[in-house]
Amino acid sequence: MKWALDYNHKSKTQATELPAPPGYNQGINANYAETSKNSDSNLLLIKKLWDVALGPLKQVPMNLFIMYMAGNSISIFPIMMVGMLIVRPVKALFTTSSTFKMVEGTQATGQKFVYFIGNIVNILLALYKCQSMGLLPTHSSDWLAFEEPQSRVEHYGGGISLM
Repeated sequence: MKWALDYNHKSKTQATELPAPPGYNQGINANYAETSKNSDSNLLLIKKLWDVALGPLKQVPMNLFIMYMAGNSISIFPIMMVGMLIVRPVKALFTTSSTFKMVEGTQATGQKFVYFIGNIVNILLALYKCQSMGLLPTHSSDWLAFEEPQSRVEHYGGGISLM
């Protein structure tokens, strides 16, 4: 006959005879576990919502780089880029309430404000790009037919001033 140990067999008396370890209280530990889970989920939710709120501000350096690389010429790529620079933040501003629908508490107004400011900064970057490309009517001759357009006083070519 071979020796065999049965680890699956447990008697009912054996499970009830084991005392709880010193310092263990079932009621206290159950409440602590629920509290820590709730606080962890609340902290994670707040952190995630701050990431959403800071998203438009994190896009500003990339938008600046793309604006620099596109140049100031009037062609399809810079115009599409400026269009997207304007359309995305405007859509985001109109959907702010649905973006932050689960926000509650003291940080909700701060998160919405930061999100709003980030989108406004991106719109201002797009307007600056339009102005540098010459697409914004900034002079009276741009919308009045009888006004003479501005004339250049100097022309530069190859580092030489030509008058």
